Amino acid sequence: MPAAMPAPSRPALAASLATLLAACTSAPVAPSTPSVEVPVVDHPGGETAAWWFRLGASQAAARGAMQGRATNVILFVGDGMSLPTVAAARILAGQRQGAPGEGTLLAWEGFPDTAFSRTYNTDTQVPDSAGTMSAMATGVKTRYGVISVGPEAPRYDCDAGRAAPMLTLWELAAASGMATGVVTTTKLTHATPAATFAHAADRGWENDTLMAKVAGTAACTDIARQMVESPFGRGPDVLLGGGRGNFMPSTQADPEYPDLRGQRSDGRDLVAAWQARHPGGAYAWNAAQFAAAPAGAPLLGLFEPDRMQYVQDAARDRAGAPSLAEMTRAAIARLQAQAQGRGYVLLVEGALIDYAHHEGNAYRALDETIAMSEAVAVADAMTSAADTLILVTADHSHTLSFAGYPVRGNPILGKVVRRTRDGGTALALDADGRPYTALAYANGPGRPKGGAPRADLTGVDTTAPDFQQQALVALTAESHGGDDVGVWARGPGAGAVRGSLEQNTLFHLMLQATPRLRGALCAKGGCDANGVPVSLPDPAAFRTASPAPAR
Repeated sequence: MPAAMPAPSRPALAASLATLLAACTSAPVAPSTPSVEVPVVDHPGGETAAWWFRLGASQAAARGAMQGRATNVILFVGDGMSLPTVAAARILAGQRQGAPGEGTLLAWEGFPDTAFSRTYNTDTQVPDSAGTMSAMATGVKTRYGVISVGPEAPRYDCDAGRAAPMLTLWELAAASGMATGVVTTTKLTHATPAATFAHAADRGWENDTLMAKVAGTAACTDIARQMVESPFGRGPDVLLGGGRGNFMPSTQADPEYPDLRGQRSDGRDLVAAWQARHPGGAYAWNAAQFAAAPAGAPLLGLFEPDRMQYVQDAARDRAGAPSLAEMTRAAIARLQAQAQGRGYVLLVEGALIDYAHHEGNAYRALDETIAMSEAVAVADAMTSAADTLILVTADHSHTLSFAGYPVRGNPILGKVVRRTRDGGTALALDADGRPYTALAYANGPGRPKGGAPRADLTGVDTTAPDFQQQALVALTAESHGGDDVGVWARGPGAGAVRGSLEQNTLFHLMLQATPRLRGALCAKGGCDANGVPVSLPDPAAFRTASPAPAR
């Protein structure tokens, strides 16, 4: 054996320690969880755009988001995907596979990091998709009904909206040389997708014809034009969804439904404009064209004049359309090619969860949630947790409830069967002797009008696709809810997804976890001494072209 080394003397140890300490202090290193001070303000009057931005930066930094080293970011938004929706969808998914269902997990429920997101808008307790997605897209909470403009701008005020645009994560990415994409099952000009590349004081300004009906909007540009003519980088490389009519002039007949025409009165063909901006790209309006599109080139897909079809009703699409999972696969493949190592930012929205809830139709809402789970599974398989941050959340909740003490394995869409004292089972009955379902809504079309009693479900198939769950309050359309929604994450920076977060903090989690994005803001002087982006950015500083002129 070699001779033992002599133990160092205490003076030698002290000298070594001093040398190490000197080396550490000679090159300051930002703390892993830097502190960002946020001014105390009156609520809600003092909640400016700059204050919201700094608050989100503080919450993200305190949770360690700055430790992230993501190259790519994918945000999945289940529109209206409340926690009861997630619970009921997981059970339905399991029961379709022959299991009781309660122990089944949707794709994102296996992700390691979770949080709650507080969804209120700056002017409403119960929010809408425009204000909530704007918060996630810009890092600033804002008003109900507006698209990526600050809370200082009143809804419907064109001039105020033009004066208060908020830079979005997608615009920052495009301006920084990253690839960007938007995938949805509703119109690409609808509230959630619109918030990525458009700014408007009203979510309804989807095309110029709609805007022409509103006085005082002549200085503003419609959402469809903004999506195609974005002055940030090359704009979106991938756009997949519905809403074809908003991109077509009224002189053109729809290619799939000849009795319909485009909705634009300004004569602009925005499909042609997108193709001119992406000369190597492909345009698809049906399933065959989508399947034949080059795998490495930009892609515009407009598969319906309005929103896309529910999964349950896919046969109604005359020319066929890709599923949300197929669109997700296509988007990731193309963004990976377009990014050329610089990374990408992608939004995928399961939009029709929300539509079905508004119709009081839990079957389709859960069906669409399962479809989003399939899309998340595709993204998880196609990407690596070493370089791609995936966040899954909802923009807001709905009033769906899940109650009534059903036995294990009770069909989630069926009537409640309870356990009896002798160990058997029996149909649960209300105080009037009538059966009821485990799923119901607090309001919506499932309530008889005129004070009529709740319908007797004894002979009704409540598992049928078209069944409307019963509701407490009669409304033409069921409303959103104001409760928190879930956030699930995996990949670089995902560890910062924990606790109770303001919804605009999700932007800052994605921003801080992606060095290329946060570096772009720091280069413009928007960061503090620790490199945390804390100052509200000016969109004009990141434009690489002139913004689209008003109509």
